[in-house]
Amino acid sequence: MKIVTWNINGIKARIDALTAWLKESAPDIVCLQELKSVDEGFPRAEIEGLGYHVETHGQKGFNGVAILSRLRPDEVHRGLPGEDEDTQSRFIEAVFSVSGGALRVCSIYLPNGNPPDTEKYPYKLRFMERLVAFAESRLSLEEPLILAGDYNVIPEGKDCWDPAVWANDALFLPDTRRRFRRLAHLGFTDALRATTDERAYTFWDYQAGAWQKNFGIRIDHLMLSPEAADRLVSASVERHVRAWERPSDHVPMVGHFAFTPA
Repeated sequence: MKIVTWNINGIKARIDALTAWLKESAPDIVCLQELKSVDEGFPRAEIEGLGYHVETHGQKGFNGVAILSRLRPDEVHRGLPGEDEDTQSRFIEAVFSVSGGALRVCSIYLPNGNPPDTEKYPYKLRFMERLVAFAESRLSLEEPLILAGDYNVIPEGKDCWDPAVWANDALFLPDTRRRFRRLAHLGFTDALRATTDERAYTFWDYQAGAWQKNFGIRIDHLMLSPEAADRLVSASVERHVRAWERPSDHVPMVGHFAFTPA
């Protein structure tokens, strides 16, 4: 199965690129972030017409996550537990029946956290703490779990074009990276880093010719529970999509897994 995460940066602005990519790439499950649309405004007909089930957790104007899948999900859960007053739409989980049992896939849009000296950064850190607690609770099920999304985290210096430029950014601050590492310490595997140590970026800013100069960062990740990591075949970045007309500033992060539908 081909499972992908992609920050689409506005579903309505990017629907033509998304449908073209679905036809070209033929993924089985797609986790989208930054829909910038309420559920009622999501262009589901165009996607369902290509054979995908659509589950959304939208929000007007910003945020919003979705899971598109060739398989019909058995369960869908919206919202990350742990902070009832949090109204931002940043998390959706779907459960699928595959050979051997259940597969859980989450689409996650972590807060950016900038500027760090505002309330946005403590919110980012709290969200990450909640994600770690959620991941730890799901590990007890001993099922394949894929935490897919735009983490807004640059894990290491080699994951950005110039660490000095990002040193004081919320995406690269020590507290941010420390919380990301806690997922690894729980037993989660970074899919791309399990397959290569080479530089690979998933985001290039629209400004200052970042794409043309390859001034990129890697902030979109597939984090795998041990049961999911055992089924990982390969991982890659479909960077060519960034050169398309009216592109998102992110590109698809791809994992191939040895799962088959039940």
